[in-house]
Amino acid sequence: MGKSRLEAFSDGVVAIIITIMVLEMKVPHDVSLRALTPLVPVFMSYVLSFVYVGIYWNNHHHMLHTCARVTGGMLWANLHLLFWLSLFPFVTGWMGENHFEAVPSALYGGVLLAASIAYLILQRTIIATQGPGSPLQAMIGRDWKGKVSPGLYALGIVFSLLWAWVGQALYVLGALLWLVPDRRIERAVRGDGAS
Repeated sequence: MGKSRLEAFSDGVVAIIITIMVLEMKVPHDVSLRALTPLVPVFMSYVLSFVYVGIYWNNHHHMLHTCARVTGGMLWANLHLLFWLSLFPFVTGWMGENHFEAVPSALYGGVLLAASIAYLILQRTIIATQGPGSPLQAMIGRDWKGKVSPGLYALGIVFSLLWAWVGQALYVLGALLWLVPDRRIERAVRGDGAS
């Protein structure tokens, strides 16, 4: 099977996830700027989740760029990733509505952790399908970001239960880590070759 259906389906799911997240932000019925104050945590949780969904969408695009064909295993691994991403609206809303309290923040970290593991499973499935000399393996190298991120999220879960702000800082750090693009992947996608 070609990859265009997988890409189109994944893009559609990501677009719906973002739409649901923004629709969870309720419009105040007051016209003063003071009416926006209670929405600050909701907006901040939305921004963090929007960045994470954007990071997954961007990296998913680059990862699928290396594929010539799609296997059944890749379809299931992709659905597994999309399942965890589809939970972002729920945990984002719960965390924001409850002003980053311990349990909602820990559950948010749990979804981050599960999504990162699902992404690694999809990545490993693609590499196994591509076999020796895998273009994706050449692009990601040792993939230190992919190995560090789950640890950050796991620490974030623990710290969320102790000091929620430390857990939140770790989640932000994880997003910042991925915001810096991997130049090897960018060059490989453009066709300049990986270094």
